[in-house]
Amino acid sequence: MSQLKEQLALFWKAVLKDPFPYWLGGILLGFLNVVHFMNMKSPWGITSYFTHWGAWIAQKFGAAPEAWVYYAGNAKQLQELEGGFLRNGGSWLDLGIVAGAFVAALLASQFRIKKIRSWKQAMGGIAGGLLMGYGARIAFGCNIGAFFSGIGSMSLHGWVYAVFIFVGAYIGSKILTRYLI
Repeated sequence: MSQLKEQLALFWKAVLKDPFPYWLGGILLGFLNVVHFMNMKSPWGITSYFTHWGAWIAQKFGAAPEAWVYYAGNAKQLQELEGGFLRNGGSWLDLGIVAGAFVAALLASQFRIKKIRSWKQAMGGIAGGLLMGYGARIAFGCNIGAFFSGIGSMSLHGWVYAVFIFVGAYIGSKILTRYLI
């Protein structure tokens, strides 16, 4: 029984406490991308569903997103909007990503609520989040939809996105270290 406890402790540490090696993470993400494509009949994406969330909230306040160009010009998007939150597989996927990240942070003892150091830091975070969200929508996806699924499907946009995400990360890190840290 003692040996079983030791093996379970090693498993717990290897799978839930220590970070996965990059190669294993890559294999798992590739496998999940294929599974997602087989089940959802579309490449893996994240941010499109956030657009639907915003539209569903806007509907609750009396807006008519079905008349917006984004929905009126695209039958698939309109069908997803009309399906509602609970019948949207992508919404469940996004909730699972958020819940999984939260659980992973808890299990790795990395979850912390930190005090905001300054208003400058808070405004920078808000501005960065808004710019990332806007950029993800005009690029037709975030790093998952535009990069990961784009390259996986051998689309030119995925490779162009890869070049510019690295350029943007470099410039962003320089701005961050110079003005915010």
